[in-house]
Amino acid sequence: MQQYSFDVQTNMSLAKKLSQLSWMLIFLITAVACVGFTALYSAAGGSFDPWASKQMIRFAIGMAGMFMIALIDIRFWHKFAYWIYAGGLTLLIIVEIMGKIGMGAQRWIDLGFIQLQPSEFMKLAVILALARYFHSATLDEMRRIFFLIPPALMILFPVALVMVQPDMGTGGMITIAGAAVVFLAGAPLWIFVTGLIGAAAMGPIAWEFMHDYQRKRVLTFLDPETDPMGAGYHIIQSKIALGSAGFEGKGFLHGTQSHLNFLPEKQTDFIFTLWAEEWGLLGGWFVMILMALIFMYCGWIALRCRHAFGRILAFGLMVNFSLYAIINMAMVMGVFPVVGIPLPLISYGGTAMLSILAGFGLIMSCNIHRDSKLPKMN
Repeated sequence: MQQYSFDVQTNMSLAKKLSQLSWMLIFLITAVACVGFTALYSAAGGSFDPWASKQMIRFAIGMAGMFMIALIDIRFWHKFAYWIYAGGLTLLIIVEIMGKIGMGAQRWIDLGFIQLQPSEFMKLAVILALARYFHSATLDEMRRIFFLIPPALMILFPVALVMVQPDMGTGGMITIAGAAVVFLAGAPLWIFVTGLIGAAAMGPIAWEFMHDYQRKRVLTFLDPETDPMGAGYHIIQSKIALGSAGFEGKGFLHGTQSHLNFLPEKQTDFIFTLWAEEWGLLGGWFVMILMALIFMYCGWIALRCRHAFGRILAFGLMVNFSLYAIINMAMVMGVFPVVGIPLPLISYGGTAMLSILAGFGLIMSCNIHRDSKLPKMN
């Protein structure tokens, strides 16, 4: 039996937990969110409605949830990690049965006051479950192929459900983040090399199963000029906006491509383009530096944890956040296919914002409870 007794010595008072919150991380998160509020204000032509005001409300709600998650003992998350994973899988199945269809995809559950996208929270659930599984793994176990089959299935099940929606971007993020967790837990390198070779060999087969719009995205990525007024329009306009911005940008509220409505999805997928057009290379660097500082701070928290669960969880969530930022920026610059991944804390959207802040809450819980003793059994 696993023991989750909360003895007096390991419990902390609420005041002590509050004092150990990662205030520098909170500051960096808030700074990135403020970039988002500013960009959304500009996207609406100098108005808080309809995007900036709602984003601020969502951020406030998400921050409250983040603090609550951070203050909950890490042993709670360890104990219920598999149950959270099971809940996420259940929500993905519900999406397949009765999910709301939008923009040709079935990804949302309509709750009335919010449209919930379970795949966003599944990213956290997969990392939680993998951290629980590898918490007590030994080096000998990590070399056994049969020991790695359960975590592989933990990754593949939700990826399969997400791909059916279809959502290649989210499916890819779950796969990469999950693989990163397995690697950080100590799996042999040859497994990943074999996996990459196998994935490359399966490419032609995967191409046959792609939807027409997904194939078009890949072809457009290779040569946007093949369909400049159709599939290639987004990325061509994004490149024009970025290329014309210069070092200092065109000025706040003076972005031509965005404010003359040449740039589509300027409040969501291409919000970095809007920001960089107005603030130039300096503004783009500023956002990248903020993202890099968050990445490094989360890595520092992970290294401080004295239990494997916290280290693996924090590292995995750090990778998850970084994937959002890297893929989105690469996407709008034309060095990655357009896959609909938002820029974290900046792009307009509710579920992504809440799931990202929940992930930061878990990272801060790892920091506050870094010296906790966890059961060694899986």
